[in-house]
Amino acid sequence: MLAAPGAVALLGSGETTPSAGVIYDLVTRGETAPLPVAILETPAGFQPNSDRVASKVADYLRVRLQNLRPEIALLPARARGSEQSPDNPATTEALREARLIFLGPGSPTYTVRQLQGSLAWERMVARQRHGAPIVTASAATIAMGAFALPVYEIYKVGTELHWQPGLDLFRPYGLSLVLVPHWDNAEGGAELDTSRCFMGRERFAQMLKMLPSNLTVVGIDEHTGLVIDLAAGAAQVLGRGGVTVISSAGQERRYERKAQLPLTELGPFQQPALDAGLDPSVWADMATPALAEPEAPAVPVDVLALVDARQGARAARDWAAADSIRGQLAVLGWQVKDTPAGPVVEQV
Repeated sequence: MLAAPGAVALLGSGETTPSAGVIYDLVTRGETAPLPVAILETPAGFQPNSDRVASKVADYLRVRLQNLRPEIALLPARARGSEQSPDNPATTEALREARLIFLGPGSPTYTVRQLQGSLAWERMVARQRHGAPIVTASAATIAMGAFALPVYEIYKVGTELHWQPGLDLFRPYGLSLVLVPHWDNAEGGAELDTSRCFMGRERFAQMLKMLPSNLTVVGIDEHTGLVIDLAAGAAQVLGRGGVTVISSAGQERRYERKAQLPLTELGPFQQPALDAGLDPSVWADMATPALAEPEAPAVPVDVLALVDARQGARAARDWAAADSIRGQLAVLGWQVKDTPAGPVVEQV
C-alpha cells in the first residue's frame, strides 16, 4: 500500500499536445512498467463519440509513456441508470489497479451530475489517496472544484450567470477551490472576449461576486498545467502559459511557467487521514499489491528533453536542427521513429 496521496495535475487544455508531455512525465516519475492507466469517458459521456475522445488520449499516452508500457483501459462510465453507469462495478473495475487516472473534455456539469456520490468517484478518490496520480483537462478540471462553472449553459445556451456545486476534490485537504481552465482563451478575437473559460472578463467579474468569500479561484492558461503534489504540500506550473490565483480576500497573483508555490497559497492546506470520508470497504478494495521490479529501463529525462526539442524544431520546419538532435540521440544510444501519434523512442 502506498503511504501518500497521488498528485493531481489540472490542465487548462492541450492534454494531447507536446507541451503536456512534461506533466505526464512528472506525475509518473518513479513508476514501473507496465503502467495500468484508466481513462474515464464520463465528461463526454453524453456525446455519441465519447469513446473516440478517450481513444485519442489513449493513443497519445501509449507514445508519450512508451517506456512504461502503459496498459490502458477506457472506462465507459457514461450515464447513470444505464448499463454503462458509473455505479456499475464492472464498468469501473480497471480503477482498482490503476496507477494513473485521466478525465478530460466534455461538460463540467454533466461530469459532476454523473460522478457525484458514485462508485466510480469513490474508487477514483480511493486510488488517488493510495498514491495514483489523477490528470484532468478542461471540463474535468472545472468539475474538481468546490463550484463548477456551467460553461455550455451560459456560453452556448444563454442561461443566466450562476455556479453549480462541484465534486470538491480538495476539500479534505482544507482547500476550497474554484478551477477555471482556458483562462487566456482568445478564440473570440477582437470582437468577443472569450478569456476566463469563454466568460470574458466583464461577465467573470460579475460571477466572482456570486461566490462564497472563503473560496480561492485558480485560473489555468491553455496548454498549461498546475501539478499539485499533495504529499509535499506544493504545486508547480508547467507547460506554455501561467496560472492566476485569486485569493479569498480578492488579491490576485500570477505564477508563470516553471513557478513553484506552497499549497498554503491556495488556502489553509492540511493533510487529512488518507481514508477520511471514504467508504471503508472501497478504501480497502482499492489498495494495490506490492509492485514487481521494473522490467525495462526507463527513457532518461535528458533523452526525453531532446525528443521534445526535436519536435519543436520539426514544428518550426528547422530540419537541420531536427537532424542534429537525432544525431545527439544516436550518440546517447537512442533512436526516434516518427509516427502519426507522435515520436517513438527506442534504445539502439
